[in-house]
Amino acid sequence: MKIALVSPYDFAHPGGVVNHISCLEQQLTRMGHEVKIIAPASKAISTLGDRFIPIGKPRLVPVSGSIARITLSPWLSSRIKAVLDREKFDITHLHEPLMPMLCTNVLRHSQTPNVGTFHASGGKPWYSFGTPIGKLLLKKWIRKLDGKTAVSQVAMQYVSKHFPGDYTITPNGVDCGHFSPEVTPMEEFNDGKLNILFIGRLEKRKGLDYLLEAYKQIKPEIPDSRLIVVGPGIRLRNKYEKRVKRGRLEDVVFTGYATYRDLPRYYKTADVVCCPATGQESFGIVLIEAMAVGKPIVASDIPGYNNVVTHGTEGLLIPPRNAAKLAEALTSLLTDESLRQQMGTRGRAEAQKYDWEHLARNMMNYYLGVLNAPRRKEESPKTEALLV
Repeated sequence: MKIALVSPYDFAHPGGVVNHISCLEQQLTRMGHEVKIIAPASKAISTLGDRFIPIGKPRLVPVSGSIARITLSPWLSSRIKAVLDREKFDITHLHEPLMPMLCTNVLRHSQTPNVGTFHASGGKPWYSFGTPIGKLLLKKWIRKLDGKTAVSQVAMQYVSKHFPGDYTITPNGVDCGHFSPEVTPMEEFNDGKLNILFIGRLEKRKGLDYLLEAYKQIKPEIPDSRLIVVGPGIRLRNKYEKRVKRGRLEDVVFTGYATYRDLPRYYKTADVVCCPATGQESFGIVLIEAMAVGKPIVASDIPGYNNVVTHGTEGLLIPPRNAAKLAEALTSLLTDESLRQQMGTRGRAEAQKYDWEHLARNMMNYYLGVLNAPRRKEESPKTEALLV
């Protein structure tokens, strides 16, 4: 089967949707299918060769408390049409299919069955604004989706408020071979200290403010502890580093961006992985990566997280924006090695359900169902789960 995977986001910049598409492409290619990724790119993507088709130059656009790197060029239409006419895909799978301008133009020109996957949750989606004419166009484009999926129940509820219909849950996944307890830790942090690990973009909604406040309470009680902050971000990183310096808070390390190759090693280095996001999380990909490496988790009890981690089983869930509760939960795990090991073992078993090899097979079955079904124009309100 010849498959197009379409991303509206800069494929040279790390992010949840980009990672999702990359992993899906790898597994579908291993299964023997011909897969091409269509996306904007701020630099060349040499690792994919002719499997990557760059279209458009990405720009920074604020979206729901984050920054989206999307192409807004009005001159994409002819290029997209030429690519689709040349490649003759059997099926087109668009991620965030209503995001302008790339995905909406692909929908406009696509003559194949189309599948759309919705990833976002929280905040007000850009398509809730706009003109009546614009909203009519969106309704026209969404009718071109022969299959609609969402990465979680939260993401499905988010989009279905505006576009009710038949959605299938196709969760994010993890490569359990890459994210494995057998990887080697980062040597510079493998010195006997108890490591708390934060991984994520340095955005306010990721909750690092609350973790730094919690760590101020933890450090005097557990002097041999350390906080490792991994993730891209310049403006807020400078702010956080100044805050740490002013507070004379020791053993806080900012590493910046980590490559996909190094991510499992950072997880292996951790004694506890902390995810204190304040909201707007459709799915906790960091959670299942940590679980796959066998690490216990302390995370906010928010939609998108509490459907991945069960409190007291793979980790501890605490109220968001509560530094005191966060410190209490982290301290309870840092001081109980047996509990950390038990939760890590249970997490590794749970993560197997999200292995990409398994999820890619399910996605292929979904494609076949779409290809064998009549092209749909109207949907009934119904939801299925495609996980096990």
